[in-house]
Formats: sequence, C-alpha cells, structure tokens
Amino acid sequence: MKKKYFGTDGIRGCANKFPMTIDFAQKVAVATAARMIVGKDQIQTKRVLIGKDTRESGYMLEQALASGFLAMGVDVILSGPIPTPAVAMLTRSLRCDLGIMVSASHNPYQDNGIKLFGADGYKLSDAKEHEIETFIENGFDDSVYDDEALGKASRLDDALGRYMEYVKSAVPRFFDFSGLKVVVDAANGAAYKIAPKLLWELEAEVIAIGDKPNGRNINEGCGATDTAALSAAVLEHKANIGIALDGDADRLIVVDEKGQVVDGDQLMSVLALEMHKSGELAHDTIVTTVMSNLGMEHFLASRQIHMKRTSVGDRYVMEEMRAGHFTLGGEQSGHIILGHHSTTGDGLLAAMKILQVLKTSGKTASEALNVFAPFPQVLKNVRYEGISPLDTDKVKHAIEDADKRLAGTGRVLVRASGTEPLIRVMAEGKDTGEVNAVVDALCNVIAEK
Repeated sequence: MKKKYFGTDGIRGCANKFPMTIDFAQKVAVATAARMIVGKDQIQTKRVLIGKDTRESGYMLEQALASGFLAMGVDVILSGPIPTPAVAMLTRSLRCDLGIMVSASHNPYQDNGIKLFGADGYKLSDAKEHEIETFIENGFDDSVYDDEALGKASRLDDALGRYMEYVKSAVPRFFDFSGLKVVVDAANGAAYKIAPKLLWELEAEVIAIGDKPNGRNINEGCGATDTAALSAAVLEHKANIGIALDGDADRLIVVDEKGQVVDGDQLMSVLALEMHKSGELAHDTIVTTVMSNLGMEHFLASRQIHMKRTSVGDRYVMEEMRAGHFTLGGEQSGHIILGHHSTTGDGLLAAMKILQVLKTSGKTASEALNVFAPFPQVLKNVRYEGISPLDTDKVKHAIEDADKRLAGTGRVLVRASGTEPLIRVMAEGKDTGEVNAVVDALCNVIAEK
C-alpha cells in the first residue's frame, strides 16, 4: 500500500502549506504518540527528543509537534539546531521513546519536513509510518487526550557537546588532523557550529564557509548540493581538502585539492577498501542503491568486495544492512552509514573517517580518494504536475526502448522522487554520447506525457 504523507525520508513540503502546517504537525505528533507510546506497557519513560535545522519555519513546526506530544502526556526534550544523526544518537543515549528531526535536508529554506526515529535510533519502518497515517486518516476526537496526563517540556543544553564527543570516538584516541588544511561548508545548516569546531579541536587548520545561517540561506549556493563555493575556497586557500555537508548534515560530499568533486560512490569505495583490509567489512559486502555507478561495482568486484543494491533512500540501505548484518552502506549522493558507529547517514562521522584515510595515506586527496574510473552517467530531472507521468503507456514504452538500446553496455533507471514532484532519469554506459541521447529522449517523452 502506497503511503500518503510519508516519502522516502519522512514527511516533506512547503512550510505553512499542507502537510507542513501547524495543524498537521500536531496531528502527526498525536498519532505517533497514540500508536507508539501511549498505552504501551513496555513504555515507561514517555518522552521524545525534537531537533531541527536552521530554517525559520523550524520554530513553528518544533512547537506544533511539541504541543501535540505534550497533550498526549509525553515529555518533550528540545535540542535546538542539531544534525539529524545527532537526533538518532541522542534518542538512544537519553532513552527516549522517539526522536524527531524537523528538516527538509538539502531542500531550499521554503520547505521543511518531519523525520521520525524509533527508540533504537533507526528511522521508522514503512509499516510504522502506515500505522501513523491510518490513525490520522481515520480521524480522532478528544477521547484520545487524558486531562490527567500532560507532558512537560525541557531543553537539552549540551546536545552538541554530547554529539561532538560521539563523532570524535570514530577515530583512534590521540589521532589528530594536524598538517591538514580543511575547508568545511556547513550549508548554513544544522552543523554550522559543530563542524568547524570539531575539526579545529582535532587540530586541523579550518576555513569555514556556509556557517552563518539566517533562517533563509540554508543550502543556498552552498553545501553538498552546490559545491562551487567550496571548490573556489579550496583553491583560494590552497587547502588539502574540502568537506561539504547538507542542511541537516547527514550527507557528505568532498572536494579534492584541485577543486574537483569526489562523490559518495568514491568515498564509499575508499571506506570499503579500508574496512576490507582491517577486517571490519562484514561479509565483504557494501550496501548501495540503484543509483551507484557501474564502474564502482566492477572495481569492488575486482577486489573481492560484493555490492548489494537497494531502492533509493538511506533508510532502505539501513534496512538491508540490518537484515544482512552489514557494516557499510550509503548513497552516491553522500549518505554514508558506518554500521559500527551509527544508525543513519552521518556526514561528519564519514568525514572523520575520510580525513583519517587522507592523513594516514600521505597522498593528496585527488590521489587517495579517486579509486575507480566511473562509467559515464547522466542524471536529469523532469518536473511534473498532477498524476505521475510514469503511469502512462507512452512513458513505459519509452523506458523499455531505452533499456533495449543500452542492453549489455549500460543501464537505465527512471524513478519518481520521494520528496519532490520530479521524475529522475538516469542512464550510464561506456559511451557518453549514447548515454546522453538516451536520457534526452526519455526526458522529452516524460515532459510531453
């Protein structure tokens, strides 16, 4: 059954428009409390942690969610601006029953979202999200509230400090980044304070950009989705490496000393090789999505490392990792999950491991972090209104034709975005011209519907 409100990464939309309204956020809180906390015999604490990024609409949605939980007799802990992986970690550390992150990740400031984590720090399953949606859809009245059971709210003042020490623990004790000049772009988002401070405390020379949020400049010309400013800063300061996070800091993209982008596939391959060598790569397997490059798959296979693919979304990567007891997974877009340390994608945690590799190798970033030759890959988006074009026979036939055209030499992937009204068209193969032609032809058919 298809979910109505939840996408691949929580609920997301334009702030102050459905479903990102005060009223709906309260309903999400009430429904989540009703289905997962209230009345459950094993639940004793009845408290949730709510974090947010730096969007101005975060104040509104944070308070709306809090009021819903408080009305259901659930205590609320507010952390203020904090990375998404910090919410996952603190939910476990503080023995909360739920963790909520108010963020639209890499989207512009006008959007916002709600991500839900269970008591174990993992994102909720599709089944749990269905339960919450069903509760909302069935409607509820005042009978769900108990006037003798109201929650209390408090603020967690040391949230960032707790998370920072947790991230530091990913590298060996007494290891430092002295001798490395690092440009860090915090996307004017949730990690604007912690990212520069963390690297400085580990003795790197730090140049910070994207560290002055004003509520409206999150992801604007900065961060993991726009690395032009980062590349320019790396070249200007003659830095060894540049690190870009997204708005909620669960993604990492790197720029080498030449100002060239090193994407998530290369970073995951680097980590896979290191973990394979140290015996930490469980079952000699890495979990990625259907978007990861064929060149990566061929390269890892030549090193006796297996690659499992999932649907797009770090939650599906994590589910496969848990099912197979794997220790490394992620997405080309920069979500990297280190199973020994975290329950979700963590940009800062991944950055620590990459910087450790860089310093230990003694090589430049361009030498150490580009380990395979990617197949030419083209990805384009087609925006649509109304019903998804993927349901039309014309588009289905066009996709079949594209598959035949690249059969044996590449592949085609067409999917709907889980967070925006976009159709994402990707193709890769050995011939760049052929790949471009296939993608352009498909995009034209989809645009025509």
